[in-house]
Amino acid sequence: MAEFVSTALGYPTLVYSVVLAFCTIYWLLAATGLVDLDLDGLDAVELGDTSGLAGMLGRLGLDRLPLMLVVTLVAFIAWFLTYFTHLFVLGQWAGWLRWLVGSGVALLAFVAAVFVASAVLRPLRRWLLSRRTPAQQSLLGQVAVVRTAQVSERAGMADLDDGGAGLILQVRAEPGAELHRGDRVVLVAFDTAAHAWRVLPETDYRTL
Repeated sequence: MAEFVSTALGYPTLVYSVVLAFCTIYWLLAATGLVDLDLDGLDAVELGDTSGLAGMLGRLGLDRLPLMLVVTLVAFIAWFLTYFTHLFVLGQWAGWLRWLVGSGVALLAFVAAVFVASAVLRPLRRWLLSRRTPAQQSLLGQVAVVRTAQVSERAGMADLDDGGAGLILQVRAEPGAELHRGDRVVLVAFDTAAHAWRVLPETDYRTL
């Protein structure tokens, strides 16, 4: 037990031990209802284009998944890799060389963990997308409220009051349209390929 604690709290394993501890606290709070489960998926990241984090996550198949699920799995895999590397390799070294190699191990473990998590979560992502597909005819023409900082033709989310718990929808604006948080929009078409609703500002829709 002492060896386990020593390795888990040693560098570089400590980095991912801290992240895992944070994730564990989050899931415990979520289980008790003290925090809301992140069911929005990574599309909630407020990025205006697909060239940054959101684009990279999309290419890896990690978008549209609960953020904390992705973080937890990546952290666990990276922790597992660094723990055993630390236990069997780094533990034999000391001084600055151990810190230097340990930093490289931490980075490589993160990269490997992202790709492993991508492979593991892709089937779950497909299942979640199939479960989230709304009844298109019933939502067509409904009014939603933008929840992200902005909505572009490539990213954005909106809340729709369905009379129950409410729906969080992926939405996309028409080219050139400027939509911001709090704007009211109308769902005008469902883009199956993007798994998102095409929307128009409510004021523009009423004038059609």
